Amino acid sequence: MTRKTVKGIVGGTAAVLVGAAATPATASSLIYTPTNPSFGGSPFNSAHLLATAEANNRYKDPESKKASDPAQQFVDQLQSRLLSTVATQIADKIFGANPADSGHFVFGDQVIDFVRGVESVTLTIFNSVTKTTTKITLPLLGG
Repeated sequence: MTRKTVKGIVGGTAAVLVGAAATPATASSLIYTPTNPSFGGSPFNSAHLLATAEANNRYKDPESKKASDPAQQFVDQLQSRLLSTVATQIADKIFGANPADSGHFVFGDQVIDFVRGVESVTLTIFNSVTKTTTKITLPLLGG
């Protein structure tokens, strides 16, 4: 390269910089719009966001296999019927034609006690596995 060529390149660069500085800069304000409709975004995005989330979800629920198993469905229905029968017997003891003042029932891991008061019945349900106690007070209607 000769001296003349270098001088021409530097001069040309300076001319471009001066021309850029002479042009006024313009800008507009930035406005943020959320995508998720839960945070104010368009409600039309919800189906797309849900489909994307489900497509990326690699978690497999171990309980979902149980739900489709016929043997498990039978066990669940049988357990539900037994619990319903026990609940009916307890309700008859508390609210039936000859209500008892107190009672004690054991069903599997559940121990159910009730005490009938003047205005209410107090049920105490104890789970021997989790060691939790639940108390429920039911008002006596018309009593």
